Amino acid sequence: MTAELARLIAGHVFLHACMAGMRMAAPLLALRAGYSEAAVGVLLALFALTQVILALPAGRYADRHGLKRPVAISVAAASAGAGLALAFPVFEVLCLAALLTGGATGCASIALQRHVGRAAADATQLRQVFSWLAIGPAVSNFLGPFSAGLLIDQAGFRAAFLFMAVLPLLSWFWVRGVSELPPVERPAGERPGTAWDLAREPLFRRLLIVNWLLSSCWDVHTFVVPVLGHERGLSASVIGSILGGFAIAAALIRVVLPLIARHLKEGAVIAGAMAVTALLFGVYPLMPTALAMGACSILLGFALGSVQPMIMSMLHQITPAHRHGEALALRMMAINGSSVLMPLLFGVAGAVVGAAGLFWLVGAAVAGGVRLAVKLESR
Repeated sequence: MTAELARLIAGHVFLHACMAGMRMAAPLLALRAGYSEAAVGVLLALFALTQVILALPAGRYADRHGLKRPVAISVAAASAGAGLALAFPVFEVLCLAALLTGGATGCASIALQRHVGRAAADATQLRQVFSWLAIGPAVSNFLGPFSAGLLIDQAGFRAAFLFMAVLPLLSWFWVRGVSELPPVERPAGERPGTAWDLAREPLFRRLLIVNWLLSSCWDVHTFVVPVLGHERGLSASVIGSILGGFAIAAALIRVVLPLIARHLKEGAVIAGAMAVTALLFGVYPLMPTALAMGACSILLGFALGSVQPMIMSMLHQITPAHRHGEALALRMMAINGSSVLMPLLFGVAGAVVGAAGLFWLVGAAVAGGVRLAVKLESR
């Protein structure tokens, strides 16, 4: 890992940790203030909503201006969002803070991913750098909520919001020393296209569908395991441990991937991960004990954790260099749009077919998508 990549990972960690901490602290404050679960659900959805709305403009902006300007704007927006919650800890301002911190994290992620992809020399390096970069969100998803919870218990919500407002400034401390890459010009004679032109390309569209299917598996696992655990009388700590095993496994596989990247093929890894995920979703509801469910959770973490670096590597190989920002934006729109809508669909479907049935339905959909992943390798 180079010093510049380490700086980018650190910048990603602190900015994402701000959003992750706010995503834990803001709903908790709303609940303690007497707001309903429905209101809290809306608040949580707002963290993803601005990432959907701003993704395409942010992608085009990154294509034009590179790394530092989008990150600087994102740092300012995230600090402002957490700062507003510090100054005015009321529900309406918490909603605004959710929009600002969520949107800032999404916009900065696009700029960071674009820069890292452009700096890689070949396909092997692409797999390596995106495996390293993918560790950042895993670290920040622990750092943000843990630090926010500790501060809330020891000093109150304002202290937590103050710390969240400082975290993006630490991101800028690390990113500002990174060398900007030269701009990529559109080839002479090529007419400006729209982002939807990319979506009409069969290979890119296939990659987005596969990415959406696998992203839905993350969401359904997070949604269904607590329901399944509650049905079986498992305690909250046991359910949390099952989900924690998934998160740790997803992080560990991303540490291993850079070491073996030269021996991997993106399409083969994605297809294998889909097949394993479909199999695990088939047997998961049949596991009789918490220990067996935990084993399934860890194996699922290994499978799904291996996918994002491969998706990102392939995306940079199949799209023009001067449109990487737009391509990343379309991917972010698909994933975050899914994160907003899928929990609602899971709730409806779960009420009809039950938790086990929901696992099997999604597993069947993923199994059907294996063929698409195989076609990615044969490009």
